[in-house]
Formats: sequence, C-alpha cells, structure tokens
Amino acid sequence: MSETTPPGTPPNHTPPTTEPGAAGWSTEHRGRTPGPADGDRPDDGWASGGSVFAGVLMLVSGIFGILNGIAGIAKDDVYGRIGDYVYSFNLTTWGWIHLIIGILVALTGWGILKGADWARGAGIGLAALYIIEYFMFLPYAPVWSMIAIGIGVFVIWALATDPGRSTRPGTAERA
Repeated sequence: MSETTPPGTPPNHTPPTTEPGAAGWSTEHRGRTPGPADGDRPDDGWASGGSVFAGVLMLVSGIFGILNGIAGIAKDDVYGRIGDYVYSFNLTTWGWIHLIIGILVALTGWGILKGADWARGAGIGLAALYIIEYFMFLPYAPVWSMIAIGIGVFVIWALATDPGRSTRPGTAERA
C-alpha cells in the first residue's frame, strides 16, 4: 500500500474525481424534475394504463355498435317493441343511430391506441354521447345498456385522468 491510500482500502482502488452532486452527474443519472404542468399529482399507473384500456374498450364497443346497427337496419324485429316510451324511435332508426355512433367510437378508439392528439377529446365527447345513446336505448336492451353506460363512464374517467398527456393548451408532452 502506498502512503496516500487510506488503511482498509482495497488495492487498485481509484477514488472518484468528483463528488456525486448536481455538477458531477449527467442528466441520465438525475431524476425527472417536475414541471409546472405536473402539479402535485404523481404519475398514476392506473390512469395511464386505463387510457390504453379505454381505447380498446372504445374499439370493441364501436364494433359491437356497428353490428348492433346492422342488425337493427336489416331486420326490424330484432328487439322487442315498447308501448309508450318517450324515446321510442323506429328500430330501423335506432339501427342507423347505433351504426353511425359505432363507427365514430371505433375510429376514435383506434386513434387513442395510436396516440393521436385529437382522439382524447373526441373520445371523451363520444363516450358522453354513447352514454346518452344507451340511456335512451335502455328499454330495448336493459342489461347491455347498463354495461355500455358503465363502459362509457370508465372511458371518460380514464381519458380525463391520463397523466401522460398535457392538460394545458400549448404545453409540450412530457417524456
């Protein structure tokens, strides 16, 4: 051992030339500094994973809506008729409503999965329209309508709370 090596130091040990502080560490070693858009909310894995799941749910629900619409258009007796219901439309009309909204929901779900900027806001709006549609369709298919309303509520929550997206206009996405 040399005279400059402290006792108990292993042989061939080279002491660090700089102390690990702000000046000695590269940006790879530093943690991400929260920006002004971050607020006090930590990144939430449930919400970010939920937005991907919301995209899948919108894609699948849209396809079901398309199939539901085609069935309603092709055969007018697919669903039981209701007597004096406030929102009673001809079932062919309901078929067209389901078909159009189903196409829009499926395309928006695809956009969410692709990460398109327009898809998040459109997804929230279409999920709200989807909830209203199935509320009005409740007497024709009550069980599926309640499930569809629950899916719509989840989609709105997941897209509105996604921490991976900026909530302020004009701010860049975070890495």
